[in-house]
Amino acid sequence: MQNFLSILDLDPDRIAKLLESAAKLKRERVKGMKAPTWNALNGKHVGLLFEKPSLRTRVTFTIGVRELGGDIVEIPADVMHADREPINDVARNLERWVDAVVIRTFGQERLHQIAEITPKLHVINALSNEEHPCQALADMQTLVERWGSLANKRIAYVGDGNNVCTSLVHSAMMLGIGVNVATPKGFELPDEVVDQAGEVSQKGAGLTEFTDPKAAVRDADAVYTDVWTSMGQEVEYAERKKTFKRYQVTESMMALAKPGALFMHCLPAHRGEEVSDEVIESPISVVFDQAENRLHAQKALLIEMLKQGHGWRR
Repeated sequence: MQNFLSILDLDPDRIAKLLESAAKLKRERVKGMKAPTWNALNGKHVGLLFEKPSLRTRVTFTIGVRELGGDIVEIPADVMHADREPINDVARNLERWVDAVVIRTFGQERLHQIAEITPKLHVINALSNEEHPCQALADMQTLVERWGSLANKRIAYVGDGNNVCTSLVHSAMMLGIGVNVATPKGFELPDEVVDQAGEVSQKGAGLTEFTDPKAAVRDADAVYTDVWTSMGQEVEYAERKKTFKRYQVTESMMALAKPGALFMHCLPAHRGEEVSDEVIESPISVVFDQAENRLHAQKALLIEMLKQGHGWRR
């Protein structure tokens, strides 16, 4: 696999294999340098180029590359300023030095631009305004751990139809999980994303859109939410807080879902806004499992993209 810009770069079989690999890597992490993958990226250099703040993505990619025997190169975000140097020139330089670059950026088109100009460089989307595919892999790993079988399962996503929602819908429907999405009017998933979800859906999984969050959550097996104001939308904070008020995931909302339904959030969370403190701290919350699984899912992804002829056996 050359690039990972979107969950749609994968097919259902490939996602399933990545999740199997991630589970194996998680089990074998305790072996340290005795793990069969300790040198899977020996001699490989992976650049981190983050134009947006990051905790989970930066830390998990840094640790993941090192645990696989590779080397991390921190690339200053200001190199992406167009008034300093054309982005195409930055990309073509990086292609001569590193094997892969993990990019957290603004518009998705920037990732495609870099991937097109650098046929030898592996480009990984660590979050864009439109998609967050690495998070989706960790989400699916968490659900497989908790549910075992994904058959006849349904997730309710409540909040903004944003990048996290897009990648969640793509990945869930590719694995046969139905999705309900509840958003205020004007904050729905883009039509293109809805169309794509229908095209990649497996095993009859359907996408249903709601404006009523309680209707979306009713009888769901998991409830997912995200912040109401994403990075770059801070000027809209006050207005968004009013618009999304009834979309807060509370204990009473979770009570509408199936007994034992999971609560999911990609983090960081604004407690008291999109989710109550009681829900995120409850036994049904898997938010820190999701965060942990970022490490394992991304290690599986790195091996798939950069693996050597040794050190990894399924």
